[in-house]
Amino acid sequence: MSIVSTNPSILPGSRRALACVGRFEVRVAGTPAEVEQAQALRYRVFVEELGARPATHGRDRERAIERDAFDPYCEHLIARDLATGLVVGTYRILLPERARELGCLYSEREFWLTRIDRLRPRMVELGRSCVASDYRGGTVIRLLWSGLAAFLSKRDVDYLIGCASVSLEDGGLAAAALYRQLAARYLADESFRVWPRRRLPVEGGLEDAARAAEPPPLIKAYLRAGAQLLGEPHHDEAFACADFPMMLEIGALTERYRRRFGLDEASVAA
Repeated sequence: MSIVSTNPSILPGSRRALACVGRFEVRVAGTPAEVEQAQALRYRVFVEELGARPATHGRDRERAIERDAFDPYCEHLIARDLATGLVVGTYRILLPERARELGCLYSEREFWLTRIDRLRPRMVELGRSCVASDYRGGTVIRLLWSGLAAFLSKRDVDYLIGCASVSLEDGGLAAAALYRQLAARYLADESFRVWPRRRLPVEGGLEDAARAAEPPPLIKAYLRAGAQLLGEPHHDEAFACADFPMMLEIGALTERYRRRFGLDEASVAA
């Protein structure tokens, strides 16, 4: 189902929609202003809501945008509410050829990636995923994945890697319990293992051996799509979270999730 918007707040020069449902659409940001809208959403979610302390320059803080040196090399996926014109979700995508130009992946700031170096020519890195607080019922994140699938279906890539964040507001107990829980079932083979540069202690004592942790929606989405956990989480002090390294082999997606994430003609805008 395609939607043609007549909302005057939709910026001219935008690329065509990759996927849409109801009043929402997903596209790749086509103008600097659209990229800045995504960065403004990141600032509201990561800095104002979650208390992150990224290395944001004073001018960026004054403009209330969150950006870094990786942004100019990335494609920025944006979900827009066509009823208001607001960007309500975003994901950034670093394609392998752009990673070669940049000389590294964002993940290398947090993990030693030696064992997956061989995958780089066919590996896409995802990051900075966030959804506005009033839009976290599931529709927007699913539509972002739908647009992501449509975007990548035209590219010769085999792997997605990225980090899924878990809050450390309880001192890391929930993140540690979640790692132990996921590692028992989803930990990748040793040949794909990565190691955190700032390790979050994940060992549990007898007092919390039975602790069960509910995975955040993004981790659930990765796992249901067939992703694996690549190793222990990194402690990201700037964003006050534990980053779980995830990898998804695109060919391993089940048919159910190929349809759900937009690889069927009915859900991808022509």
